[in-house]
Amino acid sequence: MHHMIWSAPAAERPGTHLLVMLHGYGSDETAMKAIFPSLPAGVTAVALRGSFTVGDRFGWFLLDPTLEADAADVLQAGSELLATITSLQQQGSFTGVSLLGFSQGMAMAVTALRLRPSGFASAVGLSGFVVESELLAMAEPLANPVPFFWGRDRADWVIHPDAIEAGRRWLELNTLLTARTYPGMGHRIGAEEMRDIAVFLRIFALGADKYKVTEYRSD
Repeated sequence: MHHMIWSAPAAERPGTHLLVMLHGYGSDETAMKAIFPSLPAGVTAVALRGSFTVGDRFGWFLLDPTLEADAADVLQAGSELLATITSLQQQGSFTGVSLLGFSQGMAMAVTALRLRPSGFASAVGLSGFVVESELLAMAEPLANPVPFFWGRDRADWVIHPDAIEAGRRWLELNTLLTARTYPGMGHRIGAEEMRDIAVFLRIFALGADKYKVTEYRSD
């Protein structure tokens, strides 16, 4: 089980939608707390800590500066994440589960979605990338694509252009993609982006049982 922090006390969680938050490389779960106040009513967030040690901080798997990673390490981290999510679902009466990942956390959110494609109502990926996996690609495109919000700054120096293009291809083939860019934001989560995330979650997480999901693209 991963270390975690919650956006609401235990008594207030039943009957809400669970949003699993995944931080970036060399960070920890506290970095995701800034998003808590922006979440719509009815969404409970849990920010998890990656189990891979990066100095005195954490990540999800070993990552080199070119964003290359060992596919087996990524799959192992994804399996451990899904085990934690299953445990959280068993502990609380949540109406559904969505994912939100920043930077390497986006790679983890996508990996969880690829491993359990029917397990999530929606997903959010911020300033991140998608790890290539020949094994997982054998079962793709995903049969039931979920709504996915992808936010970034075009001038983000951390995620290189090849990774952006590879991520775009995967998202367009496997999700119902909402893409947004935020000039001047850099490699972080911006205030305007948080407002857009709240709208997305209100429609596609909380409204999953009320609205027929249709594809919505923009950039």
